[in-house]
Amino acid sequence: MTATRTSRWRIAGLVVVFLWFFVGGIAHFAFTAEEMRIVPPYIPWPHAAVIVSGVFELIGAAGLPWRPTRAAAGWLLFAVTVAVSPVHVWMLQTADQWPVPYWALVARLPLQVALLALILWSTRTRPRGTVSR
Repeated sequence: MTATRTSRWRIAGLVVVFLWFFVGGIAHFAFTAEEMRIVPPYIPWPHAAVIVSGVFELIGAAGLPWRPTRAAAGWLLFAVTVAVSPVHVWMLQTADQWPVPYWALVARLPLQVALLALILWSTRTRPRGTVSR
C-alpha cells in the first residue's frame, strides 16, 4: 500500500471518529433527558454522567484535527468509549424497555469494539519519516 493511500484511509477514519463523537457529544446536551434514560440505575448522578461524558466527547473530537493533540484525544475517546460500555450492556439486558430492535442492541457491542480499534488506528502517532500501514 502506498503512503498516500494509507494516509487517505487514516484521514477517513479520523473523519468517522470525529463525526461520531462530535454529533454524540452534542446529543448529550440537546437530548439530555433521553440520554439520562439509558444510564444504568447503578451509576450515580445520571445527569452529571451524561454532561461529563458529552464534554469529554466534544473535547476529544476537538483534539482530533491537530497532530499535536491527536494521540491524547484518541486516548481520551478510547477511555470514554470504554466508560460508556455499561450503557450498551444494560440496554441489552433490559431490551424490552427500549424502542430499539433487539438485533441493533446486540450489534452495538461488536460495533463498540470496532470503534475502539478505529480510534486506536486512526489516532496513533508514528515517528517522523515512517510510512503508516
